[in-house]
Amino acid sequence: MSDETILPGAEPFFFAGGDVGVLVSHGFTGTPQSMRYLGEQIHAAGYTVLGPRLAGHGISPAAMARTGAADWIASIEEALTKLRQHCSQIFMAGLSMGGTLTMYTAARHPDVIRGAVAINGVVRVGSPGMAAVAYDRNAPDTVPGIGSDIKAKGVKELAYPEVPVKAFREAYALAAVTHDLLPEVTCPALVITSREDHVVDPANGPLIAQRLGSSRIELSWLDDSYHVATLDNDKARIAQQTVAFIRSIAGR
Repeated sequence: MSDETILPGAEPFFFAGGDVGVLVSHGFTGTPQSMRYLGEQIHAAGYTVLGPRLAGHGISPAAMARTGAADWIASIEEALTKLRQHCSQIFMAGLSMGGTLTMYTAARHPDVIRGAVAINGVVRVGSPGMAAVAYDRNAPDTVPGIGSDIKAKGVKELAYPEVPVKAFREAYALAAVTHDLLPEVTCPALVITSREDHVVDPANGPLIAQRLGSSRIELSWLDDSYHVATLDNDKARIAQQTVAFIRSIAGR
């Protein structure tokens, strides 16, 4: 398999539905596989759902090393353009860095995003160990992967087994930029956070909620899932909350 071939299961998805569209984004080193269940449940509620594959993801670590935050944002922008061709109301939800991208997009497109859902999103990495590696001239090209932090037994996330340090630097910068953009997010927001997360500090949930410029902010805690909550024990609850949140705004 070449480093430009999409891994089986990492394909993007599009579920045609009604006039309300929902863009769902996977996270850093992950794939649309982590968002497929959520996408299917949102679609079952009557909505159109688009789950893009971020540039460099779902192929190989080498492919990811050739991309950066601007490329991942471009993937979201392209998906947003496509979804707007089908729907008049647009919502967005994302896991991990997908949650970061959700808040970034809501800040940059306040006239488009009607509601934003961040699931274990990150705007402050808060890891001295990872910070030390980011700009270390002697750092290796890759470090061990961060995927499959899942409490449910036998469930695996389709994610890279290693992380290119170059790409990690980009994720660090995206988190920092999004942190500073949070006051620009004015649409309703649902922030879903696992109490136990071995990848992202759970303090990110309250931090996001506190900094948002939205007049409606909901902070929901998960007690039975780790980082990849969309594949974990609380996945049905996440889907139910997300659908209820969207319906309360879209009116249908």
